[in-house]
Amino acid sequence: MVESTPQHWPSQIAKFSTLHPRPEGHKFVYGTAGFRLLGSLLDSVVFRVGLLAALRSRKLDGETIGVMITASHNPPDDNGVKLIDPQGEMLEASWETYATRFANAETDAELANEYLAVAEALKINLDGPANVVFARDTRASGPALVAALKDGLQAVAADYTDYRILTTPQLHYIVKCINTATTATPYGKPTEEGYYEKLATAFQIVTMGKPKSPVITVDAANGVGGPKLKELARYIGSDHIDINVVKDKIDAVEKLNHQCGADFVKTQQKLPLGLEPAPFELYASLDGDADRIVFYYVDEASKFHLLDGDKIASLVAMFIRDLLAVSGVDLQVGIVQTAYANGSSSKYLMDILKVPVTVTPTGVKHLHHAAQLFDIGIYFEANGHGTVLFSNSAMKALESFEAQNPGQQDAVTTLLSLAALINQTVGDALSDLLLVTAILSHKVWGPNEWNLAYTDLPNRLVRVVVKDRMAFKTEDAERRLVEPKGLQAQIDALVKKYKSGRSFVRASGTEDAVRVYAEAATRLEADELAVKVSDLLKVL
Repeated sequence: MVESTPQHWPSQIAKFSTLHPRPEGHKFVYGTAGFRLLGSLLDSVVFRVGLLAALRSRKLDGETIGVMITASHNPPDDNGVKLIDPQGEMLEASWETYATRFANAETDAELANEYLAVAEALKINLDGPANVVFARDTRASGPALVAALKDGLQAVAADYTDYRILTTPQLHYIVKCINTATTATPYGKPTEEGYYEKLATAFQIVTMGKPKSPVITVDAANGVGGPKLKELARYIGSDHIDINVVKDKIDAVEKLNHQCGADFVKTQQKLPLGLEPAPFELYASLDGDADRIVFYYVDEASKFHLLDGDKIASLVAMFIRDLLAVSGVDLQVGIVQTAYANGSSSKYLMDILKVPVTVTPTGVKHLHHAAQLFDIGIYFEANGHGTVLFSNSAMKALESFEAQNPGQQDAVTTLLSLAALINQTVGDALSDLLLVTAILSHKVWGPNEWNLAYTDLPNRLVRVVVKDRMAFKTEDAERRLVEPKGLQAQIDALVKKYKSGRSFVRASGTEDAVRVYAEAATRLEADELAVKVSDLLKVL
């Protein structure tokens, strides 16, 4: 029997913890993507995340906290877990430390003591309510990890709801809907159906009177996004959109992200295995949990052209800037990028579109926070993860604006519908797919016209295994190394040898490796620069 009073919880935590022993020899760190590693090593971690989620909810007077079990673009044997705060945003940064402390408690008794210590330090009322919702992607390890999570929640008498299999952005959406349901601005219905209805209605309004876009083929990475995208398309209706979903074998778990998906297409800069595209037709790839998307096409010579997060951000910025100009509403639009953004995209945004660009360290929490400083903040990582944030003041300005002519009214209506179409809690591949499709429909553009806005500098991203990724310290939004000492000077010397050269090195947030990014005027030079910088690391 599970006791529901706080005085019993230390013994209950210790008792349940014995069912989820911590693997020896592993140090767990809650990073940008939460905890992420082999699914077979995560049982104790997910149990302890359940404890933390309940504690976080009690700290916030019973607001609902989300827990998503997923490893996104990682291989099928990996899995992960992360917490979602009440407005659908990432876990508050200060709580990452508590997550790491819980995960690394050596004994069952130590874990119980950590729980009480954090509760006392933060003055949390343990008699208060705790509400948690959770979901998972399609990985084979998911059901066992859900069982571990439930044990953690039951150990401290938290109320919970299992939403079963969802995309990561769908759970973020549901968390915000639950926590805003009784406010003056409810975000939507807190159900999967409510998600489809909101996006479908907004898409229909945004594209009303515009030509239907040609068919778009979407590689779903054999992940959860496949069936969810098909359902969303059904809600929208074939009269409004035509989507062909491929790579959607969710039952073949070993095929998840295998030579397909957004990460594969972006890093390899080539088509998913087996895809034979027609020239100048639009294609897209999701990742395993459908929070990233990249687009691409081939030309008449079968040359591959990638339309990544930088291209998406530029397209969205141009469209919103133009709508604001027509509407006459005075709002500031800003772009947030990371060091991975292509140099040509930054130049286009600042010099051609005249939109301010802010650069932050890699990680959604950094981008999201910076985007909140604008009336309309647009952030997309080059990997295809991103969204658009409309501030409360921007929404009030649009809702109260009195149009003087039909053109202004159409522009304002479109902007308000865009705000509903976009999942503002987190990057959402399905929402972003509709956003891009709607913009292309307005402009009557195909992928080639979109791509011609500016030309990317050739670039290369290389993964290098190192002895200690924590030895790599950066500054200037991760664009320059501070440690190891002297390494940045060597990189600078190499970069100077290449026209339009740029390169940086940063530690991975999820694995024992570092990433080397390089760009230059030609493909050969970008590849060469990446290899030479990588060689510098191999001797460390």
